[in-house]
Amino acid sequence: MARPERLIQARRHIKAQRYREAHALCIEEIHQNQRSGEALFLLGIIAADHENHAKALQLFNEAAGRNFAPPSLYAAAARSALALNQREDAVMHARKAAEGMPGSADTLDMIGVVLSRTGHHAEAIPFYRKATALEPGNSGFQYNLGAALQFAGDFDGARAAFDQCLELSPRDNRARIARVSITKQTSEMNDCESLEDAWTHRRANDPDSDLQLGHALAKAYDDLGHPDRAMSWLKLAKQQKQKHIEDRRIADAEIFQAATENAHTLPIMDHAEADGPVFITGMPRTGTTLVDRILTSHPLIEAAGELSDFSVLLKRAVKTSGAFVLDGPTLKSAQQIDLREVGHRYLSRVEKSFGITGRFTDKMPLNIFFAPIILSAVPNARIICLRRHPADTVLSNYRQLFATAFSYYAYAYDLEETAHYTVAFNRMLENFSRALPRSRFTIVDYESILDDQIGQTQRMLDFCGLEFDQACLSFHEHQAPVATASSVQVRQPLYTSSRNRWKRYCPAMDPAISILSAAGLMKSEDLAEGS
Repeated sequence: MARPERLIQARRHIKAQRYREAHALCIEEIHQNQRSGEALFLLGIIAADHENHAKALQLFNEAAGRNFAPPSLYAAAARSALALNQREDAVMHARKAAEGMPGSADTLDMIGVVLSRTGHHAEAIPFYRKATALEPGNSGFQYNLGAALQFAGDFDGARAAFDQCLELSPRDNRARIARVSITKQTSEMNDCESLEDAWTHRRANDPDSDLQLGHALAKAYDDLGHPDRAMSWLKLAKQQKQKHIEDRRIADAEIFQAATENAHTLPIMDHAEADGPVFITGMPRTGTTLVDRILTSHPLIEAAGELSDFSVLLKRAVKTSGAFVLDGPTLKSAQQIDLREVGHRYLSRVEKSFGITGRFTDKMPLNIFFAPIILSAVPNARIICLRRHPADTVLSNYRQLFATAFSYYAYAYDLEETAHYTVAFNRMLENFSRALPRSRFTIVDYESILDDQIGQTQRMLDFCGLEFDQACLSFHEHQAPVATASSVQVRQPLYTSSRNRWKRYCPAMDPAISILSAAGLMKSEDLAEGS
């Protein structure tokens, strides 16, 4: 049956973002044919494009009920489910779309995006490859393929995809920045000139782009041995972004306080059986990915990735207002609900999303703030918190380009604010160490792994109730994808060059060192050597 002309026109309007015209045509089609599933589908696309994903899913379901269920519908439903943090549904819809053997490059790319963002990076790659084969001139598809290959450890393939993206779209700074992130810059071959040119010709009033370019330039000059220039670029780029964000200092202080109170007041079992999930937490860039690779090299434990599931389920259970899953009121409200039910839902959700029936790691650093709640909700869980030299923690967080959508990391836009945040974090850890059962919560110092890899690996495995396995010492040979900023580093054997890196960045680091020193977090020998 030929498609009605008005729906053909509606699709054209949607592609051109003329939503009012498209909406009118779809409504007209439904008046003429109440069984038109395609019109409902297009209305769902319009709703999704306006971030009304709940309405979009409703319309997609109605369209499917009227026998209109092409792969593109399931791919769109997957996108909306993901936007609503319904990860298991998103994966289910994405796989349904794949089963329909989609021939559209847009649909194939959307399937890949949903699978990537739900942690199924290796599974996403074939869909990106098919999308780029169908539309080799689409720079966005090339970028998505490159990102997936980077996570999978195929850095040569990733560079080729990023290069193709830049050839098609020379001003696509995402690809240029991603390429720099996985490529060692040398005096003979570097991207400094092209990056500085991109900065000179950058769009006005685009702080996110400024931030990305500044970080790429900082990385390039770091590689070239110019830490002073690197810090100058970071400061310039971050200042542009900081002008456009809200001050989170009060909100962060409430989070630290609520998390600390939970450690002293929530009922937490001691000496519970160590046969549940292992949460690997800490401030970012302190060794969490390294520990995750060490533990998941063991044959009895899988990597589930960085999951927001626990925090999302807790937020739904306590029903606090506000858009953030991590805030003071949500943490405080945990004492008023059945946390065991939250824990049960969490385990069920991970099993459905990843098919994991055995033990797994959840490597979301921010889960540290939920540590007392997690231990109460999941009696057989274990939590490992990474801790790193405070000055190196400040530097590594300041140098890290966090996803701008996550305001939890807003402290990293300012060097001194990063130092204050690190002080508050360490104080919270001191409270956790005193209040939480040592059989279920432990702190691992990153430097201790560098000093005694075998001993610390054995300690962590003992803590998790796992027998020693030699594979854990060869974590860099583990082939599972890594979707974090450490995707390059953890594919190398253990190295020590990151220890005391902060000293190379003085005097730019001096304001942060003063704050750490005043809080008693710097050793006298550090200050003597760093001065």
